Amino acid sequence: MVSPTEPESPRGASTATDRRGTSGTHPTVTVDGAGRVLSRDDPTGALLDGVRVGALLADTAPAWLSRAHTELLAHGDGDRPRTASGRIGERTVEAFPGRRADGAVSWWLVDDTDLHRARAQLASERARSRLLQEVSSELLASLNVDRCMASTAALAAAHLADAAVIVGVGNGRTHPVTWASGGRTTQRNIVVEPGELPGLTEALLGFPPVPSRWIDPARVPAWAIPEGFARPDSAIGSVAVVPLPGHGFPAGAVVLLRRCEEAAFSEAEETFARLFAARAGAALSAARTYAQQTRITDVLMRELLPPTLRRTRGIDFSGRYRPSAASERIGGDFYDVHATDDPDGEAFAVLGDVCGKGLEAAVLTGKIRNTVEALLPFATDHARMLTLLNSALLSSHHARFATMVLASAVRERDRVRLRVTSAGHPAPLVVRTDGRVEEARTRGTLVGVLPEMEVSGATVVLQPGETCLLYSDGITEAHGGPLGDRMFGEERLRAVLAECAGLPAEAVTERVQMVASQWVGDGPHDDMALLAITAPRAAHLTAVDGHTRGRFTS
Repeated sequence: MVSPTEPESPRGASTATDRRGTSGTHPTVTVDGAGRVLSRDDPTGALLDGVRVGALLADTAPAWLSRAHTELLAHGDGDRPRTASGRIGERTVEAFPGRRADGAVSWWLVDDTDLHRARAQLASERARSRLLQEVSSELLASLNVDRCMASTAALAAAHLADAAVIVGVGNGRTHPVTWASGGRTTQRNIVVEPGELPGLTEALLGFPPVPSRWIDPARVPAWAIPEGFARPDSAIGSVAVVPLPGHGFPAGAVVLLRRCEEAAFSEAEETFARLFAARAGAALSAARTYAQQTRITDVLMRELLPPTLRRTRGIDFSGRYRPSAASERIGGDFYDVHATDDPDGEAFAVLGDVCGKGLEAAVLTGKIRNTVEALLPFATDHARMLTLLNSALLSSHHARFATMVLASAVRERDRVRLRVTSAGHPAPLVVRTDGRVEEARTRGTLVGVLPEMEVSGATVVLQPGETCLLYSDGITEAHGGPLGDRMFGEERLRAVLAECAGLPAEAVTERVQMVASQWVGDGPHDDMALLAITAPRAAHLTAVDGHTRGRFTS
């Protein structure tokens, strides 16, 4: 309980230990109701050196303490006294009031400089932690290298310096560079000489940064200064060059610029810049790795994607492919059409189905397609080509097998003569102009299973408007329908083909794929592949494949 004639003591005031480790009371000043100083007690003279007894508090004490005294006197006796705080010189001081019975007020002064400094440092660390979280969240939200560099430069310019320049990993002397200043970001690939900027060569190699005080701002090259940043009357004041560490290899470097009126980078700021760069470098490295993997995938997948077909040797070809999963572009089904060098020769077509689906099946698909292309000199002999392909698969490490159907087509005036050979694959179907659907009588063993191949081919003649359809079992074995449990089946395929009598090859494959896709709906299904070979109803062969061939009409 505080005596009515004694001021209220601040927390721990009577037993406090001063900054030099000696015990003593806190400085105290007593002021009456008129604002005149009655007494002062400041043994060290650190806080109340200018306060004189008998003088007005407003004339000798800091303004914040005088205002606090005036506001305290304005409250009634029942009001709880309020503390005040402010600066005295370089110190942060907190004042605790205590009312006396005669109306005077005694103020206990506590030096809280260290506490305020600790609180400010804590607030600064929390702000920096939030910034690092923001950096990670924003940069990792995109795996685009250019966008990631732009975000890194913008964040660095907004929170670390007046301007920032990101120098990415280059190709030879050319480097991708991003400039950010005043809310504006620009990007270009330019020729960079790292040795022109002190510390940049080391940063691009992943070495620790040199202290910013070692870098002469006058040596910053023109290419490293954002447009409009350094005016004639506002030169660069300080520069920091920080490496962007990546996953196993450097991701680049960030150059931080401040104007001359700004303070130089402190040691704490340089340390935080390295933390920032570590987050940014990890994001840039991830984006660059993703870009490289995407580029490699695109190059490899380019050879696995179904080809775009066109009229070849006066014969219409059309292909359709639907992978088993909507998120995939390739799978185990494939088709190809090859034209021989001989303008009077056959066009060779193949449609196949590798056991399985997805990427693993697509790898074997690519191998088979490349092998078939290498065996094109044997395309006139289907049995021999399949035997050689079978031997190649048996000698590989793959445990998968494949089914295939080969077709060699040649234009004979208005007709098309086909030689088809099936190797464990559904036999092709032929739709005549009157709507009849026939099966080409060809059979054979699977490819890549037995050491010996047994195949029997068939010859099909297509009149103008007639089509031979090669298809994978992903069509006939697709489950769907009203309840989702019925197989599409060959009979339903034949019925669809009968409706396509006389249609062009493109229309036939489009119609069959549409009906089969509607049948399965959103349900699971295998890869689906279609290849239609059609004898055109009418054709101007004045320039077939770049060769003069004459004119034929049906």
